[in-house]
Amino acid sequence: MILVDKHDAITLKISHAMSKSKSSHLDIYLFIPGEINLSKDVISEADFFYNCISQKRAYYSDKILLPLIHSRLAQRGRLSSKQYRVSLSLYAYQYVIALDKAVSDLSNHGDSVTSEEIDHVIKLSLDILRRLRRTIPYEETLKRYYANIDNYLSWYTEQKFLALVAHLNRDQDYKTIKNRLIILAEKEQAHRALNHYNSAKADEDITRLSNKMRLLRRLIEHPVILKEKVTSLGNNVKRMVKGTATGFIMLFVTFTVISARNFWGEITISFLVAMSFIYALREIFKDDLKSMLWRWLRKGKPRWKRRYQDPNTGKIIGQKLEWLDYQSLSALPDRIQKIRKKRIVQREEQILRYQAETQMSTSRFMSGYEETKETIHIDFKEITRLFDKNTNRIYRLSNGQVSREKVEKRHLFNLIIKENNYIDQPTYYRWKIVLNRSKIVAIEPIELEGDLKN
Repeated sequence: MILVDKHDAITLKISHAMSKSKSSHLDIYLFIPGEINLSKDVISEADFFYNCISQKRAYYSDKILLPLIHSRLAQRGRLSSKQYRVSLSLYAYQYVIALDKAVSDLSNHGDSVTSEEIDHVIKLSLDILRRLRRTIPYEETLKRYYANIDNYLSWYTEQKFLALVAHLNRDQDYKTIKNRLIILAEKEQAHRALNHYNSAKADEDITRLSNKMRLLRRLIEHPVILKEKVTSLGNNVKRMVKGTATGFIMLFVTFTVISARNFWGEITISFLVAMSFIYALREIFKDDLKSMLWRWLRKGKPRWKRRYQDPNTGKIIGQKLEWLDYQSLSALPDRIQKIRKKRIVQREEQILRYQAETQMSTSRFMSGYEETKETIHIDFKEITRLFDKNTNRIYRLSNGQVSREKVEKRHLFNLIIKENNYIDQPTYYRWKIVLNRSKIVAIEPIELEGDLKN
């Protein structure tokens, strides 16, 4: 299952879990309006990969009570401290992600959110925290680790409840919901004070407290998020291409020089002019020849390899091959073309295709975990800089009066994703993404017809 949401104002978040197989193939097609004039000459594939795409992969479990079971085992001395830390961190990490999404959904639909929906989020949050606080480990080192996790989750829950208060629509239910959320936030503050989680100085200094919580967030993520190393592929081929192109050009130049020397018999002005012309041609065609050979030899081959390492054991537990290139509509698979539909506007679009082939070795995972969840962030800053800065002015007629209003320019992007886990049939998804120069305005999932889903 693919989920697409906003990470921040201008960054798109794509997440999916590998739950059924050890291998998966992901194709992401981003259709960019032609009026933006994006091309590989403006932003190259490599620049887009390194500057606009970031990602992380973490352990994942749909058995939400597993960490609590591990906590009880740790209390009885039947679980190693390392397994307990990983388990507790995973529980906290998944809670934070779920709370993020729930609050984001409520904030984005502030005008239509009901008190029942907010009550549902509150109930789930408090239930998760209550379950966590029932099982405090006996060992002192584990107890300190638990305290750090509980401290962060308490603070983060309070922050999200207060964020809801700030973003909710001011309707007739607002005061009731606001009072309840504020009471719960105050209870979390009291919980931290009762357990002496933070010093008085930290509680009084917002910056200091925020920095401490940032460090605690890293503590949660460290045993859960896999370490990774990215390698650019084809470097040896690039050296070979450079040597071959240079050798071929020099062979041509040498042959031409010898032929010219034999023709003129001695060094003359005409000979020197001809040599200058030949060397100018060499500089012109050398780079073009290297580029042509490079693209020919690397066509269809992955450009990057990403190795995943368990942060706790140091073992290599998987790898991912990655492709990124500009595509024309006619070069796309038939299914993708049918989903996008062929129209005049679509023919002018620039298409960026990202592919990833992932293989994970589940036998090397931490005990109790068989899944990972990947999050890919696409930062649109480099693209939005190409947007036209001017605003449109629209005239409106109302009650016999004409008014002139400014209208911001927005652009519609299309996102199509194909997910293949090599067990079930490949699944296709589509979204419409509306952007202006400063933010992602809207993300709209498009329901595909039955024969286009799989």
